[in-house]
Amino acid sequence: MTEEKNNTLNEEVESQTNEQAELTDEEVETVFAEDKDSEEESIAVDYAAEIQVLTGKLEEADNRYLRLQADFDNFRRRTRLDIEAGQKYNAQKLVTELLPALDNFERGLKIEADNEQTKSLLQGMEMVYRSLVDALKNEGVEPIEAVGKEFDPNFHQAVMQGEDEKYGSNIVTDEFQKGYMLKDRLIRPSMVKVNQ
Repeated sequence: MTEEKNNTLNEEVESQTNEQAELTDEEVETVFAEDKDSEEESIAVDYAAEIQVLTGKLEEADNRYLRLQADFDNFRRRTRLDIEAGQKYNAQKLVTELLPALDNFERGLKIEADNEQTKSLLQGMEMVYRSLVDALKNEGVEPIEAVGKEFDPNFHQAVMQGEDEKYGSNIVTDEFQKGYMLKDRLIRPSMVKVNQ
């Protein structure tokens, strides 16, 4: 009977040892599962943080790109406007240099001719003067109308004041030097006498 008891006891001990071993395995699996879950959560948190950082960098890069695009568009527009203005007013320097010659022609043409030789000289001068005026008109140069118009400081330079009953107050009565416009830009104001 002792052998039977020993066998039974051995079987009981073995079963308890197996149960303890199984529990230990389950406990180990539970610990591993908890470690694995916490590790996965940690990785998920790390990925979420990294995604936020990368999203922020992407938005910053997009904003920088949009600003650069806007700056480039503005630069292109300003350059186009500068080129258009340059083309529109490319004759301004030449016109400015030719205006004194026109003034001298106008003064010369006011001379009274007393003989045929002077008359033919004045006719030649008038033809050259007309050619210059026509060439300037083709470039967009127009004289400013002054006499009989109301004084406008944007287009007229008052050098004298007078009293003339034929004209109303603040009206230009005389023009001493013609003013000129190049398209919509003032090249030179008219020098005028204004009625009080």
